[in-house]
Amino acid sequence: MSNFTIALSTSPAPSPFNPKSLISTSDTGVSVHLTGANDVRETQKAARLVSSLIHEHIAFVGQWSGLLQRVFVLALGRDDISVKWSTQDSTVNTQQLNQELMAIEFARNLVNQSPEDLSPESLAKQVAHHLEGLAPEHISAKHIVGDALVEFGWHGIFEVGRGSDRPPVLLELDYNPTGNPDAPVAVALVGKGITFDSGGYSIKSSEGMLDMKCDMGGAATVSAALSLAIMQQSQKRIRLYLCCAENLISGHAYKLGDVITYKNGVTVEIVNTDAEGRLVLADGLMAACEAQPGMIIDAATLTGAAVMAVGTDYNAIFTPQTELAHKLSLIGQKHAEPFWQLPLEPWHSEMCPSPFADTANSRPQKGGGAGGASNAAGFLARFVTPDMPWLHLDLAGAYQRNASALKPAGASGMGVLSIAELLY
Repeated sequence: MSNFTIALSTSPAPSPFNPKSLISTSDTGVSVHLTGANDVRETQKAARLVSSLIHEHIAFVGQWSGLLQRVFVLALGRDDISVKWSTQDSTVNTQQLNQELMAIEFARNLVNQSPEDLSPESLAKQVAHHLEGLAPEHISAKHIVGDALVEFGWHGIFEVGRGSDRPPVLLELDYNPTGNPDAPVAVALVGKGITFDSGGYSIKSSEGMLDMKCDMGGAATVSAALSLAIMQQSQKRIRLYLCCAENLISGHAYKLGDVITYKNGVTVEIVNTDAEGRLVLADGLMAACEAQPGMIIDAATLTGAAVMAVGTDYNAIFTPQTELAHKLSLIGQKHAEPFWQLPLEPWHSEMCPSPFADTANSRPQKGGGAGGASNAAGFLARFVTPDMPWLHLDLAGAYQRNASALKPAGASGMGVLSIAELLY
């Protein structure tokens, strides 16, 4: 079967097409007419316009950059096509493009699975299986399941997940290409893996619950980033911690007014069972700190407040180290994965007071009240070793229910490439 060609043009569309048209058709495919105003967004729009026209095979023609080719393919939202890359631009690395797509599609496919198919144990097993397949000689994995979480002191994951018949899990995975069991851990990755979020007794509306299969987007993102780092033959030792649970209602689910005592001694009053992500991440962050890594990166679809602040075209950064935020922002610009830093000050840890515990897990207001995303980050800061280099990513752009002029419906995988670059 012949290829559907995607040609690049910097000239206006020819007659009889409107000269302002983004695409024009030919006997073999389409031409994309970029104006230079914003090449990435125009490429995304062009891909969305032609997505339904493409059958099985596409071939890029012309001076396409690697970035724009990848952006086009991702915007198609199709995993049933083969791609022939254009290498007329000498900087294009086809192997890297293929690996980037593999990593992002891994994240997308995880997130887009139905919550019935993706239980906490299934999420942990699928990730471990995938990563072990990439570097079996360098990877070891430990699954802490159900009641065993309490034995290890991981009370947050246990409490959030105990309302479900399908047990919660902490996956601890070690990628160590050095061959030295005593090698220092360069980076620890922590991912929120809530495979379905009903809100618990602070139950979500039906509409708000519909897309809560995506609440393990953080786990998918950091796992995919590690997969790309492995494919790129990173020589750094990297630890991965996935905090996996279903947040459901039952006779044995955790309740408002409960107090959780964490491994580090911090007590937390539950004032909102729908602020569960920070409760499981607290365990993951403490586990990461125990490894004494050079840096911790956590990722989570954590707050609606972050979405309200930056929309779905950005992911939000929180960190005490501004230089880390700047570094990640520059990397994100290079990969068309925009980040925006939001405030995180020491006093944000005190913004969820409780008369019965050291802190509450939120404020008893819709969305956690003003500054909800920063307050959530402040809560997490209680569980990170002081002065530890730490990036907290609130993934506002991880998922959208409906297709738009720029993106297909479902998971975006946005952030995978940028996080991966910090792992090389």
